[in-house]
Amino acid sequence: MQPDNGRLRRVLALIRKESLQMRRDPSSIAIGVLLPVMLVLLFGYGLSLDVKDVPVAVVLEAPSPEATELAAGFALSPYFRAREMIAMPEAMTLMTSRKIDAIIRIRPDFARRLALGNADVEVLVHGSDANYARLVQAYAEGAVAQWTQRRQAEGRGGMAGPVKIESRLWFNEANNSRYFLVPGLIVLVMTLIGAFLTALVMAREWERGTLEALFVTPVRVTEILIGKTVPYFVLGVMGLTLCLFSAKFLFEVPFRGSVIVLMLVSMLYLLVSLGIGLLISSAVKNQFVASQLAVLTTFLPAMMLSGFLFDIRSMPVVLRLLTQLLPARYYVDLLQTLFLAGDVWSVILPDTAVLSAMAIFFLWRARSITRKRLE
Repeated sequence: MQPDNGRLRRVLALIRKESLQMRRDPSSIAIGVLLPVMLVLLFGYGLSLDVKDVPVAVVLEAPSPEATELAAGFALSPYFRAREMIAMPEAMTLMTSRKIDAIIRIRPDFARRLALGNADVEVLVHGSDANYARLVQAYAEGAVAQWTQRRQAEGRGGMAGPVKIESRLWFNEANNSRYFLVPGLIVLVMTLIGAFLTALVMAREWERGTLEALFVTPVRVTEILIGKTVPYFVLGVMGLTLCLFSAKFLFEVPFRGSVIVLMLVSMLYLLVSLGIGLLISSAVKNQFVASQLAVLTTFLPAMMLSGFLFDIRSMPVVLRLLTQLLPARYYVDLLQTLFLAGDVWSVILPDTAVLSAMAIFFLWRARSITRKRLE
């Protein structure tokens, strides 16, 4: 019992020493608490895949009650900033000079063909940005579809074809990209602060030589690593809590899963990030190199290859295989599932198992390369 008590006392003393050091160094608190809030606010408000106020020209080549009503639908839509015109050449000139991004052309015989059941509306979109063009096209088709459904509901007919399509979005009924992006932002923030906190702190102690004072004591390497990890784990959990509150109450992202599961998987991912930071700092022992490596190996892959912004299934095979090694990929999957779909265990259990294995690997690897030896 005596050796165990001695080990516990040493670990607690190291945790206390590290906590006091953290209080004396406000930069750690800034990274752990202020940085997550700042990043979530900046990315949450600044990053959006939704398109609104698209400048379009609605060309009414022969005004009729039906055509005017359809044009009014574009004018009242929050997605468009419509300018009504009567001729295509003027609209094409504006499109060429990029003063408008789309042309909605309602032909002169629109009312007559509508009565015959074969009316159509031409939608021309500036295609220099393919993704943006697809969104604008989809919004324009949606506006026409809503106008058609409204007429049918009022018993006035419309452009109905032989098959009526009813579409509905699951898990994101509002089709709001922020619901998809904010959980991914939390992953980025946790990746950055988790790796940075331990990478910079340990590397700084290597540079200052303060670890040498610990090496001449009976304290063991494992106890040093635990003493370094626990305070920053607590700090990371505080940052995580602020991010989750921001997602729920500031950006109003729906949450359908279990809070307990969310916290458990988030703390597991934080352990993975801290383990990566410990591994980097133990390997390079230099603050500048450690910070660069932390960005290159954690933040950038999490941004580009985790599925946060870009669909992994659309990537080349080599990159898809590479994403299998990224912890952020599994955490993005977990957070988006817990926030938008709920406790889907067929997703939660495999992803949690992979993160557990990664946490064990990185912490073990950090322990194995950290030597209580002066070089």
